[in-house]
Amino acid sequence: MTTMEAENTVPDPHRLPLDVRPTHYDLTVRTDLEKLEFDGNVSVHLEVQKDTTELVFHSTGLELSDFRITGFEHSLSSVLFDKDNERVKVGLPFELRKGSTAVFHIKFRGPLTGSLAGYYRSSWKNDGKEEYYSLTQFEATSARRAFPCWDEPLLKATFSIALISRENLVNLSNMNVESEDPYANVSEEVHSKSEQWKITRFAKTPPMSTYLVAYANGPFEHRESSYVSPLSGKTRPLRIYATKDIIHQVQFTLDVTQKVLPLYEKLFDIEYPLPKLDTLVAHDCDAAAMENWGLITGRTTSYCLDSSNAALHTQKIIAAMQSHETAHMWFGNITTMAWWDNLYLNEGFASLMGEVVAMDKMFPEWKIQAEFLNFHLNKALLRDAKLSSHPVEVECPDANNILQIFDAMSYSKAASVLRMLLTYVGEEVFFRGVSAYLKKHLYANSVSRDLWDAIGEAAGVDVTKMMQTWMCETGFPVVTVRETAKSIIVRQDRFLETGQPEEKDNQIIWSIPLNLAIIESDGQLKVNHAITLNEKEIEIPLDTSRSYKLNVGTSSYCRVLYPSERLSKLSQQAAAKPPVFPLSDRIGLVHDVFSLASAGHTELSVALDLVHELGKGEEEFLAWEGMRDSVGNLVSLWWEDDTVHDLLQIFQKNLYAPLVAKLGYDYDDNESPDVKQLRTLVISGCLDAGDSKQVDCSFVRTALNIIRSIIKELRRRFDVAMETGDESIFVAELETPIYVAAVRYGGRREYDIVRGIFDNPSSPSARTSAIVALCNPADVQLIEETFKFILTDVKEQDYLEFISYLSLNRKAKRQVAQFMMGHFDKIYEKFSGNFQLNMMISQSFERLTTKEDAEVVQEFFKASPRLQAQGSELTERLS
Repeated sequence: MTTMEAENTVPDPHRLPLDVRPTHYDLTVRTDLEKLEFDGNVSVHLEVQKDTTELVFHSTGLELSDFRITGFEHSLSSVLFDKDNERVKVGLPFELRKGSTAVFHIKFRGPLTGSLAGYYRSSWKNDGKEEYYSLTQFEATSARRAFPCWDEPLLKATFSIALISRENLVNLSNMNVESEDPYANVSEEVHSKSEQWKITRFAKTPPMSTYLVAYANGPFEHRESSYVSPLSGKTRPLRIYATKDIIHQVQFTLDVTQKVLPLYEKLFDIEYPLPKLDTLVAHDCDAAAMENWGLITGRTTSYCLDSSNAALHTQKIIAAMQSHETAHMWFGNITTMAWWDNLYLNEGFASLMGEVVAMDKMFPEWKIQAEFLNFHLNKALLRDAKLSSHPVEVECPDANNILQIFDAMSYSKAASVLRMLLTYVGEEVFFRGVSAYLKKHLYANSVSRDLWDAIGEAAGVDVTKMMQTWMCETGFPVVTVRETAKSIIVRQDRFLETGQPEEKDNQIIWSIPLNLAIIESDGQLKVNHAITLNEKEIEIPLDTSRSYKLNVGTSSYCRVLYPSERLSKLSQQAAAKPPVFPLSDRIGLVHDVFSLASAGHTELSVALDLVHELGKGEEEFLAWEGMRDSVGNLVSLWWEDDTVHDLLQIFQKNLYAPLVAKLGYDYDDNESPDVKQLRTLVISGCLDAGDSKQVDCSFVRTALNIIRSIIKELRRRFDVAMETGDESIFVAELETPIYVAAVRYGGRREYDIVRGIFDNPSSPSARTSAIVALCNPADVQLIEETFKFILTDVKEQDYLEFISYLSLNRKAKRQVAQFMMGHFDKIYEKFSGNFQLNMMISQSFERLTTKEDAEVVQEFFKASPRLQAQGSELTERLS
């Protein structure tokens, strides 16, 4: 056997050849947490699809040895390592014939690094001492970092996994434990007479893609529950695993899991296929959570809740996270996209199912359908309005760039378009089609057409034709309305934040459900769901002396531009008491008007007037959240213009302060979720609007005095808690505002205290609040200290949070970009291959606003060939 190095040795650098296909892996992994390393062996059962004298598979960062094929004792001709494409080519001195089978054996060894990818280590404090445990993160292409494999989603196989570890530790994997026995076959190098080892064997998995394989080893404790399948009557165990310092905070996650699994079984008419579902809560994760089949993994901030003092916002995050990941047990795990260009079949559906449909059924009081508009729909529309946007179904031939498509298009736009389709065909028909799609592709792979055909057959509609444009074209339409006395004329054009599209960008015709509502004399809405805009322009008979509105429910993925007189009437009706339009329409109207104003389709004063009028009587938190986000985006855009920025801050002061005066600071357990969240929003809004010099205007002075009293009260609560050690004064809903007020309006003392809270938090939410505060000093020297702190004392998983919150601090925006450019090589090396890198780059630069900034960024990216595409995209955003 000869071993050599080579570059670009595989003819197709993007996909593995299909000469052979894996059908089963026997995988054994030994973990040594004292030496922070692992080793093992894998036997891959192969079906030969084509006569071949070579095997090509994935591996990177591993030491490989003892290559052999069962039944052949010949030495292998060669082993060629292709580092750039993370592949190994093994030359055979014989031919494997089409139709035959073979078993390929390899031994491997590797380090447990802190990379957050592959098989890696996580650290935690056990009675003040740092200790380690191990876990996996394989999506999208990191299984190859842990064991040699055919690491593509199409190449599904079954897995029999065995984990060897020290006897006092817990082993976890996708399936249930079949046996656990003492293990003596450990080398003298790692084995001593005083310690015992064990081998844990897990049941064989169903066919699955390599990115869903998972295992972990550590001193885990667990909480346990179960659910009864509504389809079969079987009882399945549910467990949440964590280290002892956080295990008491996982009950809410367990409760959500118990509720959502039977709900999905009924919706999809398919039973959860595995004998158990575990969740491992980890101190270090790249992604917020990962849907490994049978063993979900996620961050402490995604899954831990202090039940004695839990903010509603935190409950929502955890419920949405676990519902999303559990939805993947069907969308992604049972039925998997054939390649990453169809990622949205996983993520769009999990976002819709987990964060809208299931959440709405489990927690109707949270008004999740309306919250979706703020969190997903508007985020997607804002991103998709950029020249740098891309289709949902995007070509992704190069595996090295797969992580770039885990973005708002694959998640939020896909979920928004699927929600539009659900509304169009009806929920019952939609899920009948979805169930048929899943059943047809059980344990297999699929492409977009498979889903559209199934829903189309259930609905009796050509769904494929309708969805093709939404998924395969960039952007979305603005529906422009013109009126005559007896009709409205509606026209579609591509919407761009830069204004009018060029002719080449305006040729797409979308199929748009218009959802036209007529407002009856009794104030009720009569909605026509049958009208769709399938051409450039149509005329709809309508008595325009009557009140009407398009896109009722804000369910279609578009903006709507009305004549100014009609928009004025709609604004008045939205602000009426009681409002004519439901919550979702008021939210959608605000987002539309601000976006249209930013693109120059209407005056900005119209958008501000709408918020001013709505703010007088609006009582719904989610409507206020939409107004806050829209105004906040505007403030952020003008951060360098002191005059405009100060005027917008005055606008915010007068928007929020009256509600603080009305709602006060005290929270009541019997209050509705709306009131609790609204109080937190307006207090935080006043804090963001900030203290400022006295203004010679009575209504501004009143608001300013309220804001000063807020700052004083928040700082008082911080001081009392720090002096007495009693944090009960920290109402969970105000934890972040209290920390931020202390650091922003305090000094070195407060900064150091919050730094201590970050190092030793009482809960994951306290740690997150500390991060927000450490990124929000007014003192430039303390801001600089936070930047230094990132490089020396911040875990890899927290880099993105620090970068994101610093980029929101007006005094740190440009420093964030300078920090990224100054330390880029180190950051790139640390995060290459992780989900966070692309988002950190975007957060570092996209809030800059000048041409000079754009030129600097462009030159920076030109110097890095790997990032030229990302640099071009960011330059377009900046310009």
